[in-house]
Amino acid sequence: MVFSTKTIIREWIVLALCLGLGAHVALGVLLHGSLGWPTEAYGFYGMAFGLVIYVVVQVSRSLWWLVKGKSKTVDFPH
Repeated sequence: MVFSTKTIIREWIVLALCLGLGAHVALGVLLHGSLGWPTEAYGFYGMAFGLVIYVVVQVSRSLWWLVKGKSKTVDFPH
């Protein structure tokens, strides 16, 4: 499967945004939560949250394309 440069750049942007959001979630937990997590592990938690968010985004995008693709093929009677 060959991907265009535009597709690869778009996917890297989505990944970067998800990792940034994951870091913000970890920072919010660090600043406002009292979970007792060691401060040294927040880099790992930021990456883990970011990857989970990335998976959720990719599943949501896949479902969106499935629904959108099916709605295009439905032919309503005139």
